[in-house]
Amino acid sequence: MNCSVVIPVYRGEETLEPLIERLARVLPQVAEVYEVVLVNDGSPDDSWAIITRLAGQHEWVRGIALMRNYGQENATLCGIRAARYDVIVTMDDDLQHNPEDLPKLISKLDEGFDVVYGVPRLRGQPWWKSIPAAVVKGVVSSVIGLPAIRNMSSFKAIRASLKPAFVDITSPDVQIDVLLSWGTTRFAAIQIEESERKAGKSNYNINKLIKVSLLILTNYTTIPLRFASILGFLFTIFGFIVLVYVVTVFFTVGSIPGFSFLASAITLFSGVQLFALGIIGEYLARMFERTSGKQPYIVNKTTGAGE
Repeated sequence: MNCSVVIPVYRGEETLEPLIERLARVLPQVAEVYEVVLVNDGSPDDSWAIITRLAGQHEWVRGIALMRNYGQENATLCGIRAARYDVIVTMDDDLQHNPEDLPKLISKLDEGFDVVYGVPRLRGQPWWKSIPAAVVKGVVSSVIGLPAIRNMSSFKAIRASLKPAFVDITSPDVQIDVLLSWGTTRFAAIQIEESERKAGKSNYNINKLIKVSLLILTNYTTIPLRFASILGFLFTIFGFIVLVYVVTVFFTVGSIPGFSFLASAITLFSGVQLFALGIIGEYLARMFERTSGKQPYIVNKTTGAGE
């Protein structure tokens, strides 16, 4: 079996060398031919210099430098497209994903699955981060109708036969796990041990989780539009009921007291209209991004054998 390991790199100058050392011990155990593709995602530190040095030391290490920082998903997409071999493993550069777990992923892949996630037993993060992350993953799995995606992780093994699912992607908004679902329904997950972060700190926060949720909901499904339509229909019925009430009270009592009732009704209906317009605006923004000519990434330079 041949294997490609894709690693997006951002501020990885302290972890890249020990990561490659550990991969050098693990990869010969699982693959006859292998490579490691390090994608420098506009890292402001000396990551590219280290990648260049590692590529010179190991013929199986390749480096790709992007023009600027495009995001982890975009850098991963670049690495997957550049991968040469039958099985592609993606992982982070911060040593939280243990290379020693790589054989477990590939072994599970051999059972007939196309994608295998490595799910940490203990994530070691506070509840105010873990709960929103679980909500986002629940949204993704519900939207695309695959419960297994609830276990999605950046540490995963993928069959290269799924690469056609990425060929025509030109949008700068990329979500690898959703794209994988376009090519297969055979997902699996195994539990792994996740190590503590060796250097730096995580760049993920609540704002980014919200952004990912909006991206998925407005880029890969029409559920929000349908929700806005249903909400509008329900409030149309509510408005009709209010109209019947107003007419009935007018002909029985003669007047309808209370400015607060009228103000509340106006505020309520205005809020629903603005909410629906906001959803439509999100879809228009996605259409603008897709038609503006922006690419998911631009490669600046490469290094390594065959580059």
